[in-house]
Amino acid sequence: MHIRLIVGLGNPGPEYEQTRHNAGFWLVDNLANSLPGCHLQRESRFNAMVAKTSISGKDVWLLEPLTFMNRSGQSVGGLARFFKIGPEEILVVHDELDLPPGAAKLKRGGSSGGHNGLKDITAALGTQDYWRLRLGIGHPRTLNLQQAVADFVLHRPRREEQTLIEEAIDKSLRIIPMVCEGKMNAATMQLHTD
Repeated sequence: MHIRLIVGLGNPGPEYEQTRHNAGFWLVDNLANSLPGCHLQRESRFNAMVAKTSISGKDVWLLEPLTFMNRSGQSVGGLARFFKIGPEEILVVHDELDLPPGAAKLKRGGSSGGHNGLKDITAALGTQDYWRLRLGIGHPRTLNLQQAVADFVLHRPRREEQTLIEEAIDKSLRIIPMVCEGKMNAATMQLHTD
């Protein structure tokens, strides 16, 4: 079993582009830009930016829902059903409050942890049994900020946090070929010890 669909989570529109909640979009944008001839294009039937590419000799779809975070499942479920992609073949890349900026973790299944994008994807797929690549953005309390969580995720990271998040994205991009080959243990080990 290997990954056939990589989903980056975020909110569409220029006002959200640089916000913490768009870390998933940042990774997928970087991935698309690193692959020859790979261009995300609007696909209205899935209400998403979509690209089909090849990674490690495998056909892989890249997807960024344009539905806003809490309706991400519409795009993910729609494309997965159309191309008969199983939940275990899906990797969802998202911002993670419970990890510090600079951390990235790969895991399969588990709860949404209050993340509205994951909640909606779980509802659309009918299972929590898909892969997640969690990009740490920190939590306002651990970063000594007085912001509410909803406000925090919709703001730009501070410069030092941005640098750490970009480093985590770079680290994560290095394991994507292994993930697409289905070498999940090796990818997890490299990501978690890098």
